[in-house]
Amino acid sequence: MAIRTIKKDVYNVGAIDWDRELFDELIPLPEGTSYNSFVVVGSEKTALIDTVDPEKKEEFFRNLDELDLERIDYIVSNHAEQDHSGLIGEVLEIYPEARIVTNEKCKGFLIDLLLLEEKSFDVVDEGDTLSLGDKTLEFIFAPWVHWPETMFTYLREDKILFSGDFLGSHLALSNTFSNDDAQTYLAAKRYYAEIMMPFRTLIKKHLKRLEDYEIDMVCSVHGPVYKDPAFIINHYKDWVCDKVANKVLIPYVSMHGSTLKVVEYLTDELTNRGIEVLPINMTSADLGKLAVELVDAATIVLAGSTVLMGPHPKMLYTAAMINALRPKTKHISIITSFGWASQSTKTLKSLLATTQAQWLETIDYKGYPKPEVLEKVKALADNILEKHKELNLF
Repeated sequence: MAIRTIKKDVYNVGAIDWDRELFDELIPLPEGTSYNSFVVVGSEKTALIDTVDPEKKEEFFRNLDELDLERIDYIVSNHAEQDHSGLIGEVLEIYPEARIVTNEKCKGFLIDLLLLEEKSFDVVDEGDTLSLGDKTLEFIFAPWVHWPETMFTYLREDKILFSGDFLGSHLALSNTFSNDDAQTYLAAKRYYAEIMMPFRTLIKKHLKRLEDYEIDMVCSVHGPVYKDPAFIINHYKDWVCDKVANKVLIPYVSMHGSTLKVVEYLTDELTNRGIEVLPINMTSADLGKLAVELVDAATIVLAGSTVLMGPHPKMLYTAAMINALRPKTKHISIITSFGWASQSTKTLKSLLATTQAQWLETIDYKGYPKPEVLEKVKALADNILEKHKELNLF
């Protein structure tokens, strides 16, 4: 991909990865991804804001060559993760006069991850500015979005927020700018769910701080540039708020049909009560499908088969991921089927120890679900209905 002009003297020299299928060896990428790196050319100095994943270095350096810069004076690192920092050392080899500009914590990470020399750094504090002549960069600290060293860079004169990973999306597009459409929305929500959701309480505070800035564009390191910042910022405000939807998420695994029978029964009972239900078969669904539905579901019911004495491995994975992603879900329950004995519910509860949701009654049953089991499922549906009414979801 060639260089893309964002505004006068502001360029994206990053790379698009159309074929990448997995991120962090964990997150599926159905739409590929991009690594955005920005050059800001001032009347006196030039700054490079972040680099790209080292696997895309050929495209990145080709774009830098095409821009034909006389020099790079500053390399601003908003975030130390290697898909954005990994080529800083090689940029320094070409532009040895450049200084790495970042905060103290990020500096430490970059030294550890990339073996950079301490003498190459200029450390900035919250609110510090850097003059490029007719352009001014301001640094906004945003720890735990999504690493502890994260910061944003604000280009005052052009009112551009370089937001690092924040407000991004794993989306490979030839378009430079977002169309603010359904594709962008879904990619951004999935990205938030997988990466940002565990830090939503802190993100609320950072969104509040950004209200003090006049922002005409948002440039994240993943996905398109937002010419309408309100599109993505307002969606983030919705995702991080405490409000949930009248929705029940049912991640399940059924080995021989017993669990599936209960899932289908519960789905019908909840639907008949006017509640949106989404069963997800965790033997085939990916992490992103689970995560994006966790963003606003009021209730989660995990339903799974027992393997030997414990949960099916896919349910272990599911519980661990829910615990790690820390959704704003208000209620949670477990349904377990077993052959001779089971510790599944106890094990799954232990894996969900940090969830803030209220526990509803759990259901453990042996063999194929008998009428008395289905009565318990019906009672669970009644309880969920009452809880959703208490949340004013009707």
